Amino acid sequence: MSLYLDSAYIAKCYLNEPDAPRVRALVAGKTGLTSSAWCRAELGCIFLRHMRDGALTRRQANELHDLFRDDVRSGVWDLLPVTTAVLENVELRTRRLRKRDVFVRAGDAVHLTTAAERGFREVWTNDRHMLGAARSFGLRGRSV
Repeated sequence: MSLYLDSAYIAKCYLNEPDAPRVRALVAGKTGLTSSAWCRAELGCIFLRHMRDGALTRRQANELHDLFRDDVRSGVWDLLPVTTAVLENVELRTRRLRKRDVFVRAGDAVHLTTAAERGFREVWTNDRHMLGAARSFGLRGRSV
């Protein structure tokens, strides 16, 4: 069974954050772990935040980033490309949102659009805004 994870959930596979053991249990032994290639930029920023907060040294952050890149190369993660077409579809989908109460950031919209376009029915995240916006993209937001 394929799972679509956002960047925050991918980070929990490498960092000791709240809910990390539960996310690791969710993905353990699974194939078809999927995300947008957008997660590369977000993961880099997440590692940087952990360095800034003193939770990681530069060396540790680099080692974790290298481990992630190795996992991508070996097929643990299937990262879907962020193409001009994807970005145009993000623009169209967000333009059609009519609810004033839908709060969605650009990165979340990239994830939600990518997942919806690739036929996923649900996305895994702990981001409350992404969970709240998922339905507007035809998806079910899931959290451990």
